[in-house]
Amino acid sequence: METVTETTTNLPPEKGAGIIGIHGVTKRFPGVIAINDVSLTFYPGEVHVLLGENGAGKSTLVGILAGLQEPDEGYLSLNGQKTRLPSPSASLDAGISTVFQHSILVPTLTVLENLTLGAPWYERPPRDRIAARMAELKNEFALSLPLDAVTGELSLGQQQQIEIARALLRDSKVLILDEATSMLTPQGAEELGARMQRLVKSGLAVIFITHKLAEAYRFGNRISVLKQGALAGQMGPEQIGSMSEGQAIDEIVRLMFGREAAAASNTHRKTTARDEIILQVEGLATPGDADVMGLEDISLTLRAGEILGVAGIDGNGQKQLAEAVAGQLPVTAGRVVLEGEDISRASVAQRRRRGLRYLTDDRLEEGSVAAFPVSENTVLKDIGQPPFWVNGLERPQRIAQHAREMIASFSVRTPSETTPIGRLSGGNIQKVLLGRELHGEARVVVFNKPTYGLDLQNIDTSRQRISEIAERGLGVVLISTDLDELMALSDRILVMEGGRIRGLVENDGSGETLRLRIGRMMAGEEEHKQAMA
Repeated sequence: METVTETTTNLPPEKGAGIIGIHGVTKRFPGVIAINDVSLTFYPGEVHVLLGENGAGKSTLVGILAGLQEPDEGYLSLNGQKTRLPSPSASLDAGISTVFQHSILVPTLTVLENLTLGAPWYERPPRDRIAARMAELKNEFALSLPLDAVTGELSLGQQQQIEIARALLRDSKVLILDEATSMLTPQGAEELGARMQRLVKSGLAVIFITHKLAEAYRFGNRISVLKQGALAGQMGPEQIGSMSEGQAIDEIVRLMFGREAAAASNTHRKTTARDEIILQVEGLATPGDADVMGLEDISLTLRAGEILGVAGIDGNGQKQLAEAVAGQLPVTAGRVVLEGEDISRASVAQRRRRGLRYLTDDRLEEGSVAAFPVSENTVLKDIGQPPFWVNGLERPQRIAQHAREMIASFSVRTPSETTPIGRLSGGNIQKVLLGRELHGEARVVVFNKPTYGLDLQNIDTSRQRISEIAERGLGVVLISTDLDELMALSDRILVMEGGRIRGLVENDGSGETLRLRIGRMMAGEEEHKQAMA
């Protein structure tokens, strides 16, 4: 694979003009060049995968195509003609539909109402016409949606289908899928991959953004790699077809990071679990309502030095489990025991002082205060406590020194400890939050999707730190929607579905057999098994 500087490199001559062209585009933000002289062409009939680490420019590029931003230099073309996309409506009018990483559907509306969002308020939704078109989409693309169902009650996969159907109902020519498989089961991801191929066979161009390199190889017809805002290289259909998955991944990693792929990145770690039970959860239940999944009869044990994985489709009670254990969510039944001490009635601060730590999946809204400097975010959970506060008075110099030590220890890339944490990349925010949770005498750390949204290098770093935590003898509860991550790190994997434990399996390194078994449990296809160790 060669470094690409022109859009025509490695393109088959018979392809002709693409639907969308990006020509020498540069986009700057204060102090940052997000996109630097990038040229790309997106063709009908292809799944074009965009890869790159955090900060490589993928989101900025998507924003430009979606009409959220305009280039500072360079231009876009549509069907060979120079064009502007100054607004989201202009992007939609140009035939470009974007399914963003975070859903923009209204959960309280029906499927039909979400499909017609954006239509003139005075027009009645053409139900019969939409129903007829949905019947066609069911046959063509396996999109099956009940029009009168409340969107928030549907699975994530079904909600994703709504967004795709909305694009097809608009007769879009380009569909952008941003991290579309991040919350799906392995089976759901494969179904989406097959659906993308059906879409491009109908003449659409699909732009697929992912962090999962195996998906890029399996689902993509063309792969472009961004690095530090520039185009590092591109693989055409002929190159992808001539490579094995391993060869393709090695080459992509070399372009992204200038190194070979870590062969052991998905190899099951050697267990460090001991006999000592460090955490017990017995018969735990939490209240639920239409918007929040309640837990029912959750029991588990965690040993010192063990990583207990928690798998499940996002939204099946994993976050509620983490918050109930951490003390952030009230319980209606059951108890939590830490090193033989019942802490069920202990506050969040009391549990933290006893060594129970929780790393949220919501880095910016829950885990940090974006406008506060890094230094203050390192002590958010220690406000009023010595040595950072003495006799009720804040000690700014001590806080700053503590932050500098953490920045050095966890390799946080930031201009200084005074930089607002919201300006850092997701990976660097994650490092700050991890450093904060490990400060002091930690005994159990609960991770909720610790690598979600991170690039490959930061994923590797985070997984290594999680392994090191277990090696130190701490207990780790690892909640993740990434089965590769769970199978690489966990000693045992607990599967949640519908607010209950569906099963508990030993991670015996059986690979695809274990993956399929877990996937079936995630989808609710196996009988519930009591998950006591």
